[in-house]
Amino acid sequence: MPSPAPSPRRAGRPRSAEADVAIMDATREALVEVGWSKLTVGHVAARAGVAKTTLYRRWANKGELVVHAVAALFDELELPDCGSLQADIESVILAFAGLLQQPGTNASLMAVVAESTNDPALREHIREAIVQRQKRLVLQGRQRAQRRGELPPDAADPEEDARLVDLVFDVIAGAVVHRTLVSAEPVDTEWARRFTTLILQGLPAAASL
Repeated sequence: MPSPAPSPRRAGRPRSAEADVAIMDATREALVEVGWSKLTVGHVAARAGVAKTTLYRRWANKGELVVHAVAALFDELELPDCGSLQADIESVILAFAGLLQQPGTNASLMAVVAESTNDPALREHIREAIVQRQKRLVLQGRQRAQRRGELPPDAADPEEDARLVDLVFDVIAGAVVHRTLVSAEPVDTEWARRFTTLILQGLPAAASL
C-alpha cells in the first residue's frame, strides 16, 4: 500500500523577517521605556532575542536602528481611495495623526529628531528613510486625482514638479506633526476637514466652514 503523500507545509514568514519585526518592536518599546540616552544596541538585542551581531550586520549604530524602526511604522501608511481628493487627504491626515499619537511612534520620532540636531549624518538618514519615502503618498494622491480630473497634469519641468511635491508634503506633514507633537492638540475629523479645505480651496472657503 503506497504511503500517503506528505501534507504540504504551510507557508510562513521567513525567519529573517520574523527577526526584523521583533527587532523593530523591541527598539520602539525600549526607547519608550528607557529613553534615548540609556538605549543600547545590546538592550534591543536582548529584548528581541537575537545576537548583537545580527543588529550590527544591518545597522551601523543606534541612530540608524531607531530611524529604521520609525520608518517601518510610516511605511504602513496607505492612501485609501475615498472618492475625491478632499476625502483622500482627510483620510491620510487622520491615519498619520493616529500613528503619531501612538507612544512608540511619538517617543521614537521625537528622540531621533532631537538627536539629529547635532548629527548631520543622522538627519540625512531621517530624510532618506522617512521623509523621502513617504512622499509616495503625495504622488499616489496626485495621480489618482488627475485620473478623476480634479488636478491638471504634472508640470513639464521635472524639477518644478519635484518642488511642488516637496511643498505639498511639507505643508501637510508639518502641520500634522506640529499640531500633534508640539501643540498637543487633537487632529480630529473637523480639523482634518477644515485644514484640507484650506489647502485645496484657500482661506475664504476654510473660514466659512
